[in-house]
Amino acid sequence: METIDMKKQHKALYTASADKPARVVVPPLPYLMIDGTGDPNTAPAFAEAMQVLYSLAYTMKFELKKTREIAYPVMAPEGLWWMEGKEFDVTAKDEWLWTLMILQPDVVTPELLVLAADEVERKKGLAAVRKARLEIFDEGLSAQVLFIGPYSEEGPAIAKLHEFIAAQGCALSGKHHEIYMSDTRRVPPEKWQTIIRQPMR
Repeated sequence: METIDMKKQHKALYTASADKPARVVVPPLPYLMIDGTGDPNTAPAFAEAMQVLYSLAYTMKFELKKTREIAYPVMAPEGLWWMEGKEFDVTAKDEWLWTLMILQPDVVTPELLVLAADEVERKKGLAAVRKARLEIFDEGLSAQVLFIGPYSEEGPAIAKLHEFIAAQGCALSGKHHEIYMSDTRRVPPEKWQTIIRQPMR
C-alpha cells in the first residue's frame, strides 16, 4: 500500500505560529473546490457545500485505496474569502463570496471526480455536487499566522498579518485564505486553530 502524506510534503504551509506571522511561498497545488455566496453562519449553501466537499473527498479516497492501493488522509477544509470590488470586510458577511476547498493528491483526476460525484449524488442526493471541480490554485508569495479561538474573534490576528505584510514592503494581493485545522464538532471554540493566510506582492 502506497501512502501519501500531504501534510508532511507541505509542512510549511500547514504549520504556523500564533505569535509571529511568517512568509511562505505556496506552489501550484490541486484542490477540490466549490463556490458560493453569503454568510457562512446562515446561508444553507455553505453547509451543503461543506457536505459536498467532504463526501467527494472521502469517496475519492476510498476508491483510490480500493482500486490502486493508495492511502492518504483527507486534508483540512480551507476557505477563500473576498468581496466584489472592495477590500474584504470581516463584518459584512452577507456580501461575502467564498470558495471552499480541500487539497488533493496528484493521483486524483477529473475522471475520478465524475465517478465520485455520480456516487454521492445517488447516495445522498446533494444538488450541489455537480458544482464541485478540481483546480490548480497558484497562490505564490504569502504570509500566514495561526489564530486560536472562535472565527468571530479573528479581527486582531488579521490586522497583525496585514501589518506584517506592510512591514515587508509588500501589498495585499489575492484572496483572504483560511485553513481550518480543528474539528469544530469535537473542539470547543476557544481552542479552534485556524491558519490565516494572505497572498502579497
